[in-house]
Amino acid sequence: MIQFLMQFEPWQQALIGTLFTWGLTALGSALVFFFKDINRDVFNLMLGFASGVMIAASFWSLLDPALDMAEANGSIPWLVVGIGFAVGGLFLYLADKLLPHMHFGENHEVEGLPSNLRRTILLVFSITLHNIPEGLAVGVAFGAANQVSGSPEAGIAAALAVAIGIGIQNFPEGAAVSIPLRQEGLSRTKAFLYGQASGIVEPIAGVIGAILVTYVSSVLPYALAFAAGAMIYVVVEELIPEAQQKQTAKGAHYATFGVMVGFLIMMILDVALG
Repeated sequence: MIQFLMQFEPWQQALIGTLFTWGLTALGSALVFFFKDINRDVFNLMLGFASGVMIAASFWSLLDPALDMAEANGSIPWLVVGIGFAVGGLFLYLADKLLPHMHFGENHEVEGLPSNLRRTILLVFSITLHNIPEGLAVGVAFGAANQVSGSPEAGIAAALAVAIGIGIQNFPEGAAVSIPLRQEGLSRTKAFLYGQASGIVEPIAGVIGAILVTYVSSVLPYALAFAAGAMIYVVVEELIPEAQQKQTAKGAHYATFGVMVGFLIMMILDVALG
């Protein structure tokens, strides 16, 4: 697979990687054809798993290499990474405040500017917004692959680990979109189409990220930290709080177990492949 990817330009590698992550989103969304409801403990486990993957990817795949690259460029590592991380979180905060969307929480809280869009569209917008940093993380990783010191194969392998990790957590995330949409009254087909559409932003963000860091290499450490900051914002602001809602006595720790397993799998993928 690594040799196959090395035939392409970085933006093409990013496109392939994010099409893979989008495909797993669609595969997860297809579970709506088999289930109309989802057990709350399972839902919490899925959200926790996605959180663990994103936390691990933020450090092992983004912040750690960003620190090394900033130091190699002669910059102050903590300053460069701190700026990128903070701007990434601020970007998602502003997007939350400006773009109309609806959370999947108990009260279906609507955020962003006033809008007449339907509830189902607002629900999809919520997940679509949070998929931007995931696609960006994959794209930046592939864009950075040929700019790191050492073997290009190692850089591609590290980027591939990011794509695999994001893709794995996109599978339950796809189900977490389509099945609640089915509960909102949509047909199974429409719930699937809306659910998989929430991941279409990942290839777009991935290609943009790869092109940016390829042609403006000086922004690479900032871009890596930016993607990490945006992902951590999503985890803390959205995924973990939602995973802690409506816990049963029996499944009180499912979300926590999900985080631990997701973090462990992503760490193993990144260290083993990268």
